[in-house]
Amino acid sequence: MTRARARKTTVAQEGSGGPDAPGLRDLLHCVHCGLCLAHCPTYIELGLETESPRGRLHLMRAVSQGRIPVSQNVVRHLDLCLQCRNCQAACPSGIRYGQIMEEARAEILRDGRHAPASWLASRLVLRLFFSRPERVRYLMTALGLYERSGFQGLLRRSPLLNLLPGPWRNLEQLVPRVSARPFLARGIVGSPTHDPPRFRVALLSGCMMPYIFGHVHEATVRLLVRHGCEVVVPPEQVCCGALHLHSGDRQEARRLARHNVDVFLAEKVDAIIVNVAGCGAAMKEYGELLKDDPRYGERASRFSALAKDVNEFLAALPLSDGLGPLRQVVTYQDPCHLAHAQGIKAQPRALLQAIPGLELVEMSHPDQCCGSGGIYNLTHPQMAQRLLRRKMLEVAATGAQVVATANAGCALQLEAGLRRYGLSGRVAHVVELLDEAYRTGAKTP
Repeated sequence: MTRARARKTTVAQEGSGGPDAPGLRDLLHCVHCGLCLAHCPTYIELGLETESPRGRLHLMRAVSQGRIPVSQNVVRHLDLCLQCRNCQAACPSGIRYGQIMEEARAEILRDGRHAPASWLASRLVLRLFFSRPERVRYLMTALGLYERSGFQGLLRRSPLLNLLPGPWRNLEQLVPRVSARPFLARGIVGSPTHDPPRFRVALLSGCMMPYIFGHVHEATVRLLVRHGCEVVVPPEQVCCGALHLHSGDRQEARRLARHNVDVFLAEKVDAIIVNVAGCGAAMKEYGELLKDDPRYGERASRFSALAKDVNEFLAALPLSDGLGPLRQVVTYQDPCHLAHAQGIKAQPRALLQAIPGLELVEMSHPDQCCGSGGIYNLTHPQMAQRLLRRKMLEVAATGAQVVATANAGCALQLEAGLRRYGLSGRVAHVVELLDEAYRTGAKTP
């Protein structure tokens, strides 16, 4: 028995349960200093100790020690957590709050008796669609038909939209625009024309990204090729499992992770490039997720070491010449799983500041969650809207024409916010703006 498995068994004997239950040692690291409170979105909104990281850790520790049972009330407080990891980044004790919360949810879901209906529904939907690439394609085709039929516009202009239940109304407002030209290329999708490649990299295409943000993939490929990369999109790759992890379905996340480890390592690349913050954070933690797997533990660690956010990868290179001016005012929204889970904050800003003519204006709290949180804006629409309203007020105060970010969920949430509050401007991925600058430079005599 491994040391990690033995520790889990000891904790289970003290009252918590199965193999994914948070370890008591991890829970005991909290010294109740309170530095996390000012960084927790739900605590900022509600001012309740039970809706803070410190309060939730206290509840999980009490359950782990057998002092209180798992109850609907306990689960309700854990359920309201966004899992944004802002507290984790601020914690002086280095508590791995994100993983602890994922483990706690997995144990509650495994037991099943107190799992909220939203968790059970999320697991079902994620397994039915996101775990199966061909089913994602069918779903995106249906959404495309819904948009092009004109029914979406009719519904949004009619009072019927306000009669829908909160989650369904929020879902409709977040329905992404499906591209008429999805990014479905596989194999080698780009390589330098004149010089030998400096790097061979693999690109995660993801689940929904090819259909709703295919243009971001295209910009990513152009930038990577421009900077000396041969870019391959492994055809057999599957969902990264990030949404499954957040929803407590670690069993399915492990299955997806094992598949991706096999597929990407077979390509023998120098880096695995990810342009979605949530996906990148999950992939960088494959080593932790599969650490007890005798076949995949070491290979998963190698995979995680290769995973690089596109901002991280590009900022580490000297940018090539040819950037043209973009005379726009831009504000940057830190995706939670880029800033807090991966510690990447300076690199996107460095890329934006390298663009001539671009004025970067910081909002008051760029690293506070916008309310997306994976599928949080669907399962907790009221809290998500409170956070989005706060974010839109900060965006409006900057006077920015563009809100830049680096995560698909954030982009959808921010676009919905611009529409809801009648703000002009657009949302763009950092790589889109960098690619636009290079294309502007190519046209400049």
